Amino acid sequence: MDFSQFKLDPRLKQGIERAGYETPTPIQEAAIPAALRGRDIIGTAQTGTGKTAAFVLPILNKLLTGPRNVARALIVTPTRELAEQIHDVIKTLSAGTRLKSATIYGGVGAAPQIQALRSGAEILVACPGRLLDLIAQGHAKMNHIEILVLDEADRMFDMGFLPDVRRIVKAVPEKRQTMLFSATFPPEVELLASQSLHQPQKISVGIIKPAHTVTHALYPVPPHLKSKLLIELLKRTDTNSVLVFTRTKYRAQKVAQQIHRAGFKVTSLHGDRSQGQRQAALKGFKSGYHDIMVATDIAARGLDIETISHVINYDMPDTADAYIHRIGRTGRAQRTGDAFTLVTPEDNDMIRTLERIMGGPIKRETIEGFDYTAPAPPRTDSGARGRGAPRDGHRPPKPAPTPNRYGRNRLAPRKK
Repeated sequence: MDFSQFKLDPRLKQGIERAGYETPTPIQEAAIPAALRGRDIIGTAQTGTGKTAAFVLPILNKLLTGPRNVARALIVTPTRELAEQIHDVIKTLSAGTRLKSATIYGGVGAAPQIQALRSGAEILVACPGRLLDLIAQGHAKMNHIEILVLDEADRMFDMGFLPDVRRIVKAVPEKRQTMLFSATFPPEVELLASQSLHQPQKISVGIIKPAHTVTHALYPVPPHLKSKLLIELLKRTDTNSVLVFTRTKYRAQKVAQQIHRAGFKVTSLHGDRSQGQRQAALKGFKSGYHDIMVATDIAARGLDIETISHVINYDMPDTADAYIHRIGRTGRAQRTGDAFTLVTPEDNDMIRTLERIMGGPIKRETIEGFDYTAPAPPRTDSGARGRGAPRDGHRPPKPAPTPNRYGRNRLAPRKK
């Protein structure tokens, strides 16, 4: 099957070619025809399978007829990064049309977003909080919305956005097409779906297991040697573009600083960074100026960089679903990738869960010549600590600097 069989408006051909699409992915093959018929959809799909285009192309196809310069499609998403990536897909696929899209999210000034609304953007890609603010202020008009997309619904639940999402659903016309996408369906998301969609068509594609294009390995290590092992792993691995995940913002900052001191070009992405710093970090990582990005789970979903060669879990995630989404950042678009996880004895329960999901044991690896028996440094008694202070009593290190110029500077290949 190819995209011509969807019988999309000919004006979308240029954008499809620009995106490099030839054969639709399974989620696109299943969802696009249903969406073109106007059906409500509940969709689940593995990350990196082309889900965004599965709802963007039907939106563009519909908006090519009818009124212009008024908001007719609304895509609600949990994070700024995901909003920008969806916006990028829309810009690519809408080449050859005059349709406009705008992003709406907090952490940046509202004035440019208000101006984009006034200029008549037909597609809005929004995070819940800022959108509700602009609706309340009268800047965002919802009365012409014909298509509503709720993307990463379970993530919005995890972040506490479902009450806001329900308010948004009430703000748009009752007569509309609604598409909801979620990797998992906790009871709250099931309830949201039942309240928001009308006789939806359910589409599920490859969500149970991690992508088959990713190779997994566990690296057992004492907790106090994690950082040393990570640096050694980076030195000995043929890397292209590496995403390192940590459990906390403080640890992401600390690990990025350690990697920086080891001589790597590294940046970080976490909740304590401003929107400008986040955008600079993503730009530097995408362009190849930074070979490594250290991130919390804020980047686990929606980060669509096809060239990521390795995902390294510095900390094991709390759930199997989080693991699947983290490692889904590599092995995308039929490329292969590697997922390395540093594990300690406290991770054994999660390891067993992952091995049940994957239907077999995950290989354990050790690094030749690495001293796994090195003793832990003596613990410093720092006395009373303020709320949220690190255990060693020191201030968190400053994040590795993010230059404002970006050029290609990949890591030189290293022997394993």
